[in-house]
Amino acid sequence: MLEIISGIPLWALFIGLILVVVVVWKLIKFAIKILIVVVVFFAILIGLDVIGVFDQISSLFSSLL
Repeated sequence: MLEIISGIPLWALFIGLILVVVVVWKLIKFAIKILIVVVVFFAILIGLDVIGVFDQISSLFSSLL
């Protein structure tokens, strides 16, 4: 492993490390945004269920049939 690293200049390793850190940070930010969207979506669904919207829709469809 050291033979491979010793052939690469230190500045190239530093730039590569910075690029890896930036890419990983962007992936983490994207995952957090997706998690927030999913949590908000399920919170809205739970809120609609608590106030009885789905029961009203179900009764409306059953009265039409």
